[in-house]
Amino acid sequence: MDYSKFISKMALNRVPSGISEMRTYLRNASPSLVWLASGVPNAQKFPYKEATFTLEDGKVIKIKPDVMATCLQYGPTPGYPPLLTQLREMTLEIHSPPRWSTSDVIVTLGCQDGMAKAIEMILNPGDSILVEEPCYSDALCILSAVTPNFLMVDTDEYGMCPNSLRRVLQETEKSNPDKMPKLMYLVPNASNPAGKTMNEERKRKIYSLASEYNFIILEDDPYYYLQYGDPEKAPPSFLSLDTDGRVLRMDSFSKIVSAGLRVGYITGPVELLNRIVWHMQASVLCPPGITQVMISELLKEWGDEGFKNHITNLRNFYRSQRDVMLQAADTYLKGLCEWTIPDGGIFVWFKVLGVNDTEAMIKNRAVKKDVMLVPGNNFMLDTKKPCQYMRAAYSNVTPEQIVVALKNLAELIREEIALQDSLTTA
Repeated sequence: MDYSKFISKMALNRVPSGISEMRTYLRNASPSLVWLASGVPNAQKFPYKEATFTLEDGKVIKIKPDVMATCLQYGPTPGYPPLLTQLREMTLEIHSPPRWSTSDVIVTLGCQDGMAKAIEMILNPGDSILVEEPCYSDALCILSAVTPNFLMVDTDEYGMCPNSLRRVLQETEKSNPDKMPKLMYLVPNASNPAGKTMNEERKRKIYSLASEYNFIILEDDPYYYLQYGDPEKAPPSFLSLDTDGRVLRMDSFSKIVSAGLRVGYITGPVELLNRIVWHMQASVLCPPGITQVMISELLKEWGDEGFKNHITNLRNFYRSQRDVMLQAADTYLKGLCEWTIPDGGIFVWFKVLGVNDTEAMIKNRAVKKDVMLVPGNNFMLDTKKPCQYMRAAYSNVTPEQIVVALKNLAELIREEIALQDSLTTA
């Protein structure tokens, strides 16, 4: 596949760091080589010598002095080599990419860091990108700085609609062929904010259109492991369908291990990943070593069975949290709101029936009712347009708090409806 059209002007101007690229000479170096090429600090002067981490089951992971010295030093820009090996093995086992021989994995500072760099690599100002609405708000924040031409695709209970996508592509090709999209951004599983999961048939149709109209798919999938259905029947990822080499897939440990460790990774064509690596060489130099080692040692301690047990426990916990919120919604919000039942993730997407716009209600009056959500307009292309939706996260509250919050939310909505009625009749 020819990637030349997918490299932005800024990315074309990037060059690899000469100092970072010197590491390639270490591959065939003799043990007696004296390395004077890198301006790295002396590891013997690091104040930290070793560390231990206690897991929730009482097991202890010890980072020995030699590993500690390595992870506190500047490391390879693509990531800590043992972790990269583990991620490659996971990717092959779970996704089996058809073009693995021309693909690879690099570590990023969380999923969002990779997303920002991928977007900057591909889009010039004015280039077109396909997005679903509602769309993850921080993705829109990243995109706003690039000033792209947004092509909005309709969604339903299964996410982005292939028929709508084809219509948008056909209309753009006919009316403005110079604005055909270079990129599509979507969250295929338990989408943020709507919690929608795309089935295999729909993914195949969308991938077919990507091949027909030649654009890259940016597959943002932080909730992949938080799908509530039978894991053996989970729909394949876009990466697993990628026979052309047009998918950049982003994964994260934030939702399944720790958000603060900031460890994510991108899988995709080597030609595109190299451009992102060059960007990282000029910005972060390398992902933090200590957090990568923590993830790597944890995966080693767990093994395949331990990792699967951990994911099962997470799914059971978040499914239980979701069920509490849905039950509370049935009790307090029936007749006031509509909502979809998410098949994964950590959000419920509410539509308030009697309120034209949730922003003022939430920002001006929700705190007084001891409840806070995110107004739906944060997830729309036009943030100034009235929006009846709002997002509730059930991940980090107790079941008792969920019940109280939705009871308070019902009171808030009723007061808002009464306020609007009084203004209408005044």
